[in-house]
Order: sequence, then structure tokens, then C-alpha cells
Amino acid sequence: MTMNLITLAMAGAPGGAGGGQGSPGFMIGWLVLMVGIFYFMLIRPQQRQAKERRALLENVKSGDRVIFSGGIIGIVTNVKDKLLVVRIADNVKVEIVRGAVSQVLAKDEEPAAEEKK
Repeated sequence: MTMNLITLAMAGAPGGAGGGQGSPGFMIGWLVLMVGIFYFMLIRPQQRQAKERRALLENVKSGDRVIFSGGIIGIVTNVKDKLLVVRIADNVKVEIVRGAVSQVLAKDEEPAAEEKK
């Protein structure tokens, strides 16, 4: 369907002076250009964000202040393979999955305000 619309748009109006088919090289070039734009505008930034997130989760260590995805702030007391033991209050420790960490804070850093998208 989409390819038919592109072909019609490039061929021009039927019955006009240039009513013949467009060159295949032009159409392939146009398609390559669109794929390139799609890659650099959508796929590449998403891959970069995923890489940064993986690095953040792999570098969590004991003593770090973290924010869970639910908004709770705690201090990591023990790091296991896929779990973190986090102290959220005096004598209250919980185990969380590493993927639940949304942000790692410095010692005196306040949580960042949520960005509206």
C-alpha cells in the first residue's frame, strides 16, 4: 500500500507530460534516504539510552542511594546477582530487582524533577 503511494507520487499525474515511470534508481535512493532518517532519528537514540541504562544498573554498589521505579528512596546495603538489598528506613530492608532502580543519587543529591514528555 505505502509503496504504491510512493510510486504514484514519484510518477507524477497520469496523462501529463511526464506520465512515464520514475527511474528505479531514484526510488531506491529515496527509500535508502528514508530508512537512514528513520535509523538516526529513532533507533540510534533508543539504543544509546538502553546502553546507558544497562551501565547504570551494572554499576550499582553498596552504599549508593537509589530511587525505585515506585518512587521510594533507599540505600543499597548488599548487591546480589539480580537483586539488591536496600534499606528504606531504620531496621527496614527490602530486596528489589535491579531493573526497579530508576536513578542512582549522589550522597547529598536530591531526586530530579520528573520531565514531561
